Parts: sequence; C-alpha cells; structure tokens
Amino acid sequence: MMNAYDKQYLDDAMRNLGEAFDYAVNDCGMEPDRFVEMFIAGGLAQQFGGGVPKYVVGMSGQELVMEAVSISGLKCELPDTVIEYARTPEYWSGWILAYYQWYTGDSFKKIMKKITMNEILRLYPVLHEAPEEKFVEVIQKRLDTTRRVTNLQQLRKTIGYSQKQLAEKSGVSLRMIQQYEQRAKDINKATATNLTALARTLGCRIEDLME
Repeated sequence: MMNAYDKQYLDDAMRNLGEAFDYAVNDCGMEPDRFVEMFIAGGLAQQFGGGVPKYVVGMSGQELVMEAVSISGLKCELPDTVIEYARTPEYWSGWILAYYQWYTGDSFKKIMKKITMNEILRLYPVLHEAPEEKFVEVIQKRLDTTRRVTNLQQLRKTIGYSQKQLAEKSGVSLRMIQQYEQRAKDINKATATNLTALARTLGCRIEDLME
C-alpha cells in the first residue's frame, strides 16, 4: 500500500526526515522517541505523511524540528545545525522511517505503536546498507511474530481456562502469565518451577510451552 504523496516526493521526504532526526538528536540533544512524540502530537506527522508539500518538500529537516518545538510550546533556543557529510545512525532512522511510512501507508502514529525509534536505531548496524525493502521485510516479520498466538495461550484456551484461572490453579502469578503470553517475558527462559507448574496444570509437556 502506498500513501498519499507522489513517489516523486519520496526522496525529499526521506532526506528531510533524516535530517530532522539527525538535528534533533545530535544537535539539540533530544531523545529520538521524544522528538517523534512531538512530531506526532503537534500534527506535523499527519501533514507530512499526508503529502502536504509545505512539510514534505517546503521545509528542511532543521525547520521541521523548529516547527515541532514551536507547536509543542517548548521554550528553548535551538542551535545552528552542524553540517555532517557522513550519514549518522539518527539520519538513517528518520530516512528509513519516511520510506516505511510511504510504503505501508500507515500513519506515523500507528507505526510508532509497532516499533520505537530506539528499536529502529538498533537495526542500523545490520540494515543501513541494505535495500529499503529489506527493512520493511524485517519489520513485517517482527510484527507477524508478535501477532502469533503463543503456545501457552493456545494450550490455555484449548482447556478453557482464563488467565486468572490458570494462575490460581498453577500458582504462577497472573502477571507472569500475561507477560509470557504477550512475549514481554521469554517463556523459554522461565524458571523450572514455573514451567513445571504450568505444564502440570495444562496437562502438557514442558517442551510444548516453549516458543
């Protein structure tokens, strides 16, 4: 799915958002996720993602940051940009984010519910020299994995237990069961006590719980 703005603007969008993140983080000292919050909250992300020329091609990356700061009401003096001839990881994160948004047609707000800027930055070492489509592929695989039901959840639902019932019967805390099913905690690294209790309650082998 491609979004509203014409592909001819894509290079400008990628460059400008890359410059914006580079300037916000490396010149202004902002946290990457803090800047993207400002970018979304102030409505700039919606305008940018919707292909409004003023924001896609009419502003530099530095001007996008200044606009986001101004809209947020944050009182601070922003420094002059430092010209960098090498693309920084922060530049790449904004650059690839603009591509991903264009490619999927999702809003920036929706994308940031799937992955944070810090997580994108952690992909820089392995993906910054790869084709843009590879980044899309990696993110989509990650989301598919996240959406897939865990073995624990499938076994629990087969028996007909709620999470609370499983917690009461197994002695494993409700919060821990929720974290295993949401993959907030890796069940493969669970304690032997928890795994044994869950397997006994669900009538399965410990191996059946593993991902």
